[in-house]
Amino acid sequence: MSKRFSFTKTKNKCYRSAFNKSGLRSTVTDLKDGTVMHCWAPKEPKESKPNLLLIHGLGANAMWQWGDMVRHLAPLFNLYIPDLVFFGESYTSRPERAEWFQAQCVMRVIEALSVRRLSLVGLSYGGFVGYSLAAQYREVVERVVICCAGVCMEEKDLREGLFAVSDLEEAARILVPQTPRRLKELMGYTFFRPLPFGLLPSCLLNDFIHVKWNEQAMCTEYVEEKRDLVRSIPKNRKLSDLTKIHQPTLIIWGEHDKVFPLELGHRLKRYLGENAQLVVIKNAGHVFNIEKPKEFYKHLKTFLIDKQPPLISPSSETPQNHTNDT
Repeated sequence: MSKRFSFTKTKNKCYRSAFNKSGLRSTVTDLKDGTVMHCWAPKEPKESKPNLLLIHGLGANAMWQWGDMVRHLAPLFNLYIPDLVFFGESYTSRPERAEWFQAQCVMRVIEALSVRRLSLVGLSYGGFVGYSLAAQYREVVERVVICCAGVCMEEKDLREGLFAVSDLEEAARILVPQTPRRLKELMGYTFFRPLPFGLLPSCLLNDFIHVKWNEQAMCTEYVEEKRDLVRSIPKNRKLSDLTKIHQPTLIIWGEHDKVFPLELGHRLKRYLGENAQLVVIKNAGHVFNIEKPKEFYKHLKTFLIDKQPPLISPSSETPQNHTNDT
């Protein structure tokens, strides 16, 4: 009897092929403290390219969230794309759940790969991790892109009704869905123009949730740990406690984001001041990277490449092409 066809496994193979064709290799780093990190890294980093770290949000793994963007970015950057702890092939036995811990794990991988300077892009939850990286490692992070990540939210925002879902436990169940109904609900919150989610067959959604890749389930591994990540975001969070980063920062937000409302994008811009710019993508929701990929890429290229000043050699004081230190 032939094995049942799996759309999710087929898509996984396509993404893996795209990463390989883009010059990336799969690496695993044992941090020797109960933490193992998986990261896609360049097979042959080029000194003529700047380094770029892509940090995914809540979801299946890094491949699924960056798979459609890699082929556009790989010609311009040495790409480093980790699976965050409890996603893909990354995990830990340690109890920490805050974004600062995720940031430290990512940085240890970056150091193991001999990367000394980089810029970063963080999507949603990945934006929390990216912001923490920029705050903790100012000497490493050059430029920062925060995408629809409410890093300047406060715990009281939940009580005061800023979010569509104010109950944290309910939000954790939606953001880490385990049933087709919950997955449809999540899609309804993340897209601006609702797709006909009701028409999606449950077997297809079940396949996405439960299918195993490399002996790991896409969405059913580390469920409570992932929900703990959600729970940790607002815990005791105050804007007055947020470290202000000083790197040039691009904030990108979907106009109709129902996960992290646009007000949080404006709040972050006010908090960072002249060092940051806010771009609002019209007619898009939380997943503007899926809804408006060309516009998203255009803003990334403009900020990370086109606006980069040429490096000045300390000895000659003549313009040089942008290089990295790997």
